[in-house]
Amino acid sequence: MRRRGPLTLVLTGLLGAALGLAGCFTERQHEGEKIYATHCANCHGAQGEGLKRLIPPLAKSDYVAKNRTGLACLIRKGIKGPLVVNDVEFNQAMPAADSHLTDSQITNLLNFVQTSWGNQGEVFTIREVSAQLQGCGASDGQ
Repeated sequence: MRRRGPLTLVLTGLLGAALGLAGCFTERQHEGEKIYATHCANCHGAQGEGLKRLIPPLAKSDYVAKNRTGLACLIRKGIKGPLVVNDVEFNQAMPAADSHLTDSQITNLLNFVQTSWGNQGEVFTIREVSAQLQGCGASDGQ
């Protein structure tokens, strides 16, 4: 039986830790997609296509691209009143997500939208989202 040296044990331990961390990140990797499916797809569509002139699309949305600094608050607080997306006016209220999504979950949701269905926006950091939410009095610090 061959004995393992200290370097081999250290490397094995580091590899095991790295795989464990990868598992942690993998758990959250698709969180934005899951949140979208649970909370957003009923109105905005499974592929972000929206619903005719009632619900705005998120796919290839000029609104998402042009309004980065207000997206977190829009999700947390909802919106009432007219909104123009891809040159079409929408006037359907969107409910607030203030009681059931954390800052972290909103970050993951925004990143899913930013990188799906032809959107090519820069991903958000949790700090950026929390700062946006603090600006509208809506950060939960999580």
